[in-house]
Amino acid sequence: MKKAELIEAVSSKTGLSKTDVDAVIKATIETITEAVAKDDKVSFIGFGSFERTTRAGRKAKIPGTDKIVDIPESKSVKFKVGKQFKELVNK
Repeated sequence: MKKAELIEAVSSKTGLSKTDVDAVIKATIETITEAVAKDDKVSFIGFGSFERTTRAGRKAKIPGTDKIVDIPESKSVKFKVGKQFKELVNK
């Protein structure tokens, strides 16, 4: 499902205009992004949670050359699926 299809589906379920739904979705994504970037965990009971994680730095070998390079520590986002969502997907 693409964003336009999501907007259409939410609009038909709520009776809100597509413009209003688009604004709400944009604001929701922006708010989640800002919160996770500040190292806050964002949770939706039954759906899942987003949180920032840190990947440790490491050494890696370049294939074919056997040259070893340092890969620095980096930040990533983890999504953990909620129980209800997981059960629904596994039906």
